[in-house]
Amino acid sequence: MAFPVPAARPRQPRAGTPETGAERALLELLDAEARIADLERALGEARAAALTDALTGAYNRRGLADAYQREAARMQRHGRAMALALIDLDDFKRINDTLGHDAGDQALIHLVGVLRSTLRPSDLLCRFGGEEFAVLLPETSLAEAAAAITRSQQQLGTHPLPDAGLVLRFSAGVVSARPGESLEQAIARADCATYAAKRAGKNRVVQG
Repeated sequence: MAFPVPAARPRQPRAGTPETGAERALLELLDAEARIADLERALGEARAAALTDALTGAYNRRGLADAYQREAARMQRHGRAMALALIDLDDFKRINDTLGHDAGDQALIHLVGVLRSTLRPSDLLCRFGGEEFAVLLPETSLAEAAAAITRSQQQLGTHPLPDAGLVLRFSAGVVSARPGESLEQAIARADCATYAAKRAGKNRVVQG
């Protein structure tokens, strides 16, 4: 006599092991979101590196150009002031020649550290080239900007270069950005003021 064979029972998913289509789709979605987040983070880091000077951590010329364009548009839109300072480390060649290029690099890093400690978070510091730095000061009048750079100068004089014990000094030119003026035009005016500071004996701030 034949006995009926019971139908096979469907296999139950093991506890903690997602096997349904909905669970797989959710895992794939979460994985895709994680990859997108990683990509966005990598792109952000690459953009920051592209705008930053490798030695000092200050912005580079491209970073300054981006910030100037943004702040100049806001200045015109809201009728606010904006200042630009150009800073030239005095006697930098002598530092390199007497103490070596490593000491010269440390001098630049030290200058950036002092400037950052005295400037506002909204001020943008850029290594413009060699021993030259530019500072963009949004919503700042010419007199206020000159006073801020003078404070940085005084602070630098009270904090010698570590290990070398060398007191660093800089000359600076400060200008107020004009409506419709390009970054190159503003830098040229600040550069003239910086040269005037050099000719007047260095270690001073001249308004242009």
